[in-house]
Amino acid sequence: MSRQQGAPVRRSAALATRWFLLLSLASAALAGRAFAEPLLAVEKLADDVYALIGPTSDRDAENLGNNANFGVIVTAGGVVLVDPGATRRGARMIHDAVRTITDQPVALVINTGGQDHRWLGNGYFKSLGARVIASENAVADQRARLRDQLIRLDSLIGAEGLAGTEAAYADETFAESKLLDFGGVRIQLHHAGQAHTPGDSFVWLPAQRIAFSGDIVYVDRMLGIGSQSAHRSWIAAFEALAAKEPDILVPGHGRVSDLARAKRDTYDYLTFLRAAVQGFMGGGEGMETIGNIDQSRFDYLDNYAALKGRNAQRVFEELEWE
Repeated sequence: MSRQQGAPVRRSAALATRWFLLLSLASAALAGRAFAEPLLAVEKLADDVYALIGPTSDRDAENLGNNANFGVIVTAGGVVLVDPGATRRGARMIHDAVRTITDQPVALVINTGGQDHRWLGNGYFKSLGARVIASENAVADQRARLRDQLIRLDSLIGAEGLAGTEAAYADETFAESKLLDFGGVRIQLHHAGQAHTPGDSFVWLPAQRIAFSGDIVYVDRMLGIGSQSAHRSWIAAFEALAAKEPDILVPGHGRVSDLARAKRDTYDYLTFLRAAVQGFMGGGEGMETIGNIDQSRFDYLDNYAALKGRNAQRVFEELEWE
């Protein structure tokens, strides 16, 4: 073959190779999307007890407000679900995850607090026949902040993600504690005081020594102390949970944990910040210099930069009224 004849052949071969590579990359990308990890990771904790672990990012159109953790307890009487998600579509996402575990229907939903992802999915599960239980203070908080939560969700996840979401409140409430014997499983609910929200509760499985903390515990990411929070009673609520000495602790946000990690990322931060702000105020400093408090001991937590200043300001405001 002459040089003149070989050049077009080589160019054709090179072109074919480039097309093959492009098609291979496109196929790999499509396969990656098709077989991507689900947004809610299912983690088995014990026989018939599971955690659904959500992302630690903020609410967005992809997670439908489910940037949190949830619990699944399979019983002879159906599934007990710890928290139903932030939206109707988010509740369906949780239900899809439950279906990978069991064919049992969701019969009981526990709301561990008043944050959107702890209750706004109630309507979806109630439409399927589930009953809902929550603390009295959680329901009062849900009613008080409904409008604000819907407005914020709309801004974060959009109208499409929020579509069909309507307020649906608990069928049964309790003041401080509630003992359930559901489908042969003993479940204790404890509202030990205001924490991240006024009605925060934790779920305790004494036989398995597993606790679902709701928003009483954050690991891996910095907790947020907002206008609906109370840091002093949050400390007490954590102490009530810690007194159970759980072997496994499912935090409201972050990886499945043990008590030591939960203490480091939540309790130690709350007690540190309370003492630091008290010392700051005792030195005659005002709110305008609150950023001078060194919180770098906790800079390993996600959202540290965004939340540390706001948390200190909120603790300052609370301490002014003690």
